[in-house]
Amino acid sequence: SSYFSCVMKKNKKHLTREQRYQIDALLQAKKTQKEIADIIGKYKSVISRELSRNSHKRGYSARFAQEYADLRKERFRGESKFTQALKDQVIKKLTEDQWSPGQIVGKAKREGLPRVSHERIYQFIRQEKAQGGILYKHLRHRLKHRKRPLSGKKIIIPDKVSIELRGPVITNKERLGDWEIDTIVGKENKGAILTVTERKTGFLLMKKLSKGKNAKALAKELYLLLLPYKKFVHSITSDNGTEFYEHKWIAHKLEANYYFAHPYSSWERGVNEYTNKLIRQYIL
Repeated sequence: SSYFSCVMKKNKKHLTREQRYQIDALLQAKKTQKEIADIIGKYKSVISRELSRNSHKRGYSARFAQEYADLRKERFRGESKFTQALKDQVIKKLTEDQWSPGQIVGKAKREGLPRVSHERIYQFIRQEKAQGGILYKHLRHRLKHRKRPLSGKKIIIPDKVSIELRGPVITNKERLGDWEIDTIVGKENKGAILTVTERKTGFLLMKKLSKGKNAKALAKELYLLLLPYKKFVHSITSDNGTEFYEHKWIAHKLEANYYFAHPYSSWERGVNEYTNKLIRQYIL
């Protein structure tokens, strides 16, 4: 029975608060990921994911890791059933207000209204398109088809710091020097533009990327763009695109804090996202 209980324990992917503090202590004792996994009865992949997801500049912290986990739970707890009434609301926002799925979810979340995830909304739009519908025509971007990767592993950006750790001085736009960045791909996937927007003023910098979304090339271009304003660069926030893989180099060179928004949460970078919308509409 002890064997089966061990297997059952190892099948559980989620970590408890106590297990996170165990991991913290075992890391300080210089234990390897495999040793930690064996000690607390988890697969090594669970430990690896935990460290990748919840480590920051000073390493792994059980307290911060648990706070992240609690916040993630809180985000998903509010999802509702995708009723016809909710679908009608989504259709109205898409067609009449020209809102993106991300904006629809973000607004509902802020106002405590029933909501589904943005992924569910995209799924609904795909299904409607397959039945001859035209909702997809109201999206700002072309509706992408889901494809399984043919080969290779998913690229994981290491040592990301969550937007949840940004202070109120950034969130409330209380000072100059907090920037949002993104890339815009041209029509037919030709060329890319780096957009850099200062949150408080809306001041915009743009640069055409000769090497597309190459992470190292982008990092150098961003550094050169912001270098003349270095004393007014306190923080940078981006999405989770792999083009921002060199975030630590950027933060080091500009002596700034670097934050990542939640996946598919464009409203968290509202200033930059609105600017990009105008660029797509009037320039690209």
